[in-house]
Amino acid sequence: MSALLDQLRQLDWRLDFDPGALSRGLRYATENRIRLLSLSDKAIETSCEGSEGHFYTQLIRLAPQGLGIVGRCSCPVGFNCKHCVAAISHLLTQPASGWQANTPPSERLIDDLQPVPHLILGSHAQSQYDLRSGRMVGSQQHRAGLVFDYGGAHTHGKTAKPERLHHRTNGERLSISRHPKAEQALRDVLRQHGFKEALRQSLALPANSAEMFELPSDEQWLHFMREQLPALREQGWLIDIRPGFQFDLSQVEGWYAEVEEAPSREWFDLELGIVVEGRRISLLPVLLRLIQRNPELLDPQNLQRRKDDEQLRLQLDATRAADGRPLQVMLPFSRLKPVLTTLGELYQRDQDPSQTLRLARPDAARLSQLEELDLHWQGGEELRDLARKLRDSSKAACSPSKGLNAELRHYQLEGLAWLQTLREVGAGGILGDDMGLGKTLQTLAHLLLEKEAGRLDRPALVVMPTSLIPNWLDEAARFAPDLRVLALHGPSRKKAFARMAEHDLLLTTYALLPRDLEQFAELQLHALILDEAQYIKNHASKAAQAARQLQAHQRLCLTGTPLENHLGELWSLFHFLMPGWLGDSQGFLRNYRTPIEKHGDATRLAHLNARLKPFLLRRSKEAVATELPAKSEITQWVELSDRQRDLYETVRLAMDHKVRDEIDRKGLARSQIVILEALLKLRQVCCDARLIEESGTRSRGSSSGKLDSLMEMLEELIAEGRKVLLFSQFTSMLSLIEDELRKRAIEYVQITGDTRDRRTPVQRFQNGEVPLFLISLKAGGTGLNLTAADTVIHYDPWWNPAVERQATDRAYRIGQDKPVFVYRMISRGTVEEKIQQLQAQKAALARGILDGREKEGWRLAEEDIDALFAPLPRIV
Repeated sequence: MSALLDQLRQLDWRLDFDPGALSRGLRYATENRIRLLSLSDKAIETSCEGSEGHFYTQLIRLAPQGLGIVGRCSCPVGFNCKHCVAAISHLLTQPASGWQANTPPSERLIDDLQPVPHLILGSHAQSQYDLRSGRMVGSQQHRAGLVFDYGGAHTHGKTAKPERLHHRTNGERLSISRHPKAEQALRDVLRQHGFKEALRQSLALPANSAEMFELPSDEQWLHFMREQLPALREQGWLIDIRPGFQFDLSQVEGWYAEVEEAPSREWFDLELGIVVEGRRISLLPVLLRLIQRNPELLDPQNLQRRKDDEQLRLQLDATRAADGRPLQVMLPFSRLKPVLTTLGELYQRDQDPSQTLRLARPDAARLSQLEELDLHWQGGEELRDLARKLRDSSKAACSPSKGLNAELRHYQLEGLAWLQTLREVGAGGILGDDMGLGKTLQTLAHLLLEKEAGRLDRPALVVMPTSLIPNWLDEAARFAPDLRVLALHGPSRKKAFARMAEHDLLLTTYALLPRDLEQFAELQLHALILDEAQYIKNHASKAAQAARQLQAHQRLCLTGTPLENHLGELWSLFHFLMPGWLGDSQGFLRNYRTPIEKHGDATRLAHLNARLKPFLLRRSKEAVATELPAKSEITQWVELSDRQRDLYETVRLAMDHKVRDEIDRKGLARSQIVILEALLKLRQVCCDARLIEESGTRSRGSSSGKLDSLMEMLEELIAEGRKVLLFSQFTSMLSLIEDELRKRAIEYVQITGDTRDRRTPVQRFQNGEVPLFLISLKAGGTGLNLTAADTVIHYDPWWNPAVERQATDRAYRIGQDKPVFVYRMISRGTVEEKIQQLQAQKAALARGILDGREKEGWRLAEEDIDALFAPLPRIV
């Protein structure tokens, strides 16, 4: 008996080995793997059969002074390994007679066992420095490892000569012959599926654990997992998917949507999800996190570029029932596009979402985007029906009332159907057609249908600019004589307050509404309609505040310019129509105005367009009134007179100095009043020097090159038989033009803000009694039908192209049968030319919202100040 063995029995030798080596070594000791090579009082030498038939030699000693066991082994571990544990345990637990001598083990030869392919799939996320961007860039590596399984003996790698595997199973030693041709056939199967040998190492799978293969793209990995891997399983391939493999996908068994409406019917909760492994899993939290990491997913241009069959991988907030791994699915963009569009509201919120998305009732219109996804719906039948009606409103069949004395055009019938749909679903909206397309007629047709159906059991109130009262009275009498109309206008209106409930249609003005609010507030209205609704673009104005206090079944806005300067005006209109639907003014500024107007955010613009679309009906004349004749727009360049040039430079230098001092003191945003005042003076100089020259000033030469040019134009145009509308925003300029007309004996009529009788000048011009109509832009830009005109002259430009277009539409509207020529008189090299350039930028904001185009918003920047106050170019 060895003294070393006696010492080992007295020691707790297990403490010198780590738990893993101890556990595996004790198991080896029971499997008859140890052979004693030599035994003395100082050392033990043994041989241990390891995995796959490899034999390793152990030399075991005690360290000096009782410091533990020193076990050396020829295996890769080398020190105090599982083979040393097996040797010590075997010698201490077996009687000496059971120690085996150093004789070769007997093995059973197996030559006809075919390899079973074992495919291991893994991924590894890594970061590396990108020299081009100067940033760390993340990437994923994926590997497929091929191992050959011979009855439990695993091997890989090509062999140049016949090779045998040594394997132990159930205490029996086996010597198994490899079959290189069969192994090669299995490699060829992978190659047929697009795999190639991986030439670079990766941590996706342990080194030397298998033959490494890879695919060239994520799309091919996805195709392999969806289409080819199931077939390999059926052919008997063993598949081992390691945790974290990017394409470890579960099957989507179905899609669902659940709607729960609030008892107040003011909002509803929407849940969107998929069914995986028989469980319903909400997509909203998962998609929100994805969007927050990749905001470009909501970019409409990016979504448009995605093919419908393109797939997006998502890791869900759930695990597999079988192994606890996170569930991963692939979702096609054909389904994700409408879902991501619907999630725009969720994306702008700061807080984390729950399983559901809470939406205001008008947002039910967006449910129609999900109708085509073959979802399993639960609840929300009424809301979904509302969404379908809003989506198909223009296609709905709608016959006008028999009492309507007009034949509606196709787009007017669509407008009538839209107004009826809004009433049916209890929503308000903006009829934003171009001027001249018959917004008044469509509204009257709508009210007539309400009366015919017995719903107009209380009055409808229309609020409008004072100048439009005659127009509404005329059109109501002409097209809807069955409506009982009462105009509450002028000092005598108070006598009629007691009779308001007896009428179908009440007419009042923005100026009078706040004064008469107490009378109207007591009246239950069927409809509250704002004509030229841009009058409430300032939500803090008295008219806007008064309008919001009135009660009505339906609220409507009529305006050809729902957006003139900035998105805040559009918010004000919807704050009247559907209070709170677009949030408060600060939230709207943060979520829409700033991203769209200042940063050109196409995603925010697309989302806002999607929200507005069901409740904003806008048609341009070019798109729907194809019967209109051509319209030609001409810029008439004029030169300043010498007297104007001298005055212009004097004023420019003084104003430039004043403006820059103001900007230095207060900043650009808070200097708008001073800037506009300075620009006003320069614009007046461009019109006529006398507008700012002190009374009694004696100056030589022409006071206005533009006025001289205008007189030449008018004499020529009138001689040709043309009928001309002449617009200026300066009534003082119109007075100077009048003086010149009288000198030349040219007849004219005029409307300014001081004109009380508007009908007479309109009738005289329409009847052909006079060839020229002078109109101040503010007083005559709306509410006039002057189709007798075939020429429009804008004497001076203004910032807002929408206002100029409204003025032009006095002539270019339904009923016009002659080509219309529009002249804009621009003084070359002056602030007028710069304004014309800025107009194009400003118009982009309106187009982006009203027409759904993605244009960057307009704003006055530092470089604009430089351009507006630039000196006149030198005359060569």
